[in-house]
Amino acid sequence: MMSSPAPPPPADGRGPRAALVFALTAERLSIWYEHGQWPTEAQGASLAADWLSRTKRSLPLAQRRHLSDLSDQLARQIAGSLSREAGLYTTHEMMEALDPKHESELTQSLMAECERLLDAESAADASPDADVAQPAR
Repeated sequence: MMSSPAPPPPADGRGPRAALVFALTAERLSIWYEHGQWPTEAQGASLAADWLSRTKRSLPLAQRRHLSDLSDQLARQIAGSLSREAGLYTTHEMMEALDPKHESELTQSLMAECERLLDAESAADASPDADVAQPAR
């Protein structure tokens, strides 16, 4: 009797979520510099699903979309703060870093930024006022 394959592990831990934001940011920047346009929300969700599939992980659609949105914000911030040449270099480094054998100080600092984004989001979600409705005046 053959057992069905085990479902993919979730990507709901901090590390996999930060790695997904990093990978999506790299992909978004690559598309921006190559085609001069940002991926749509649907394309971002598709990129997230592709990355999760390659890493044999899973996330609900709402979380994929949310992390895709975070990557969009970060990619636009990076592109807006760098010259085209520096942006192309950063994008190249990020794409290279998708291979776990490649490391650089630049990509380590960008991964730390992805982690910081997730931590800031978690802190905002955990604040006592986050879920409290404000009284009408």
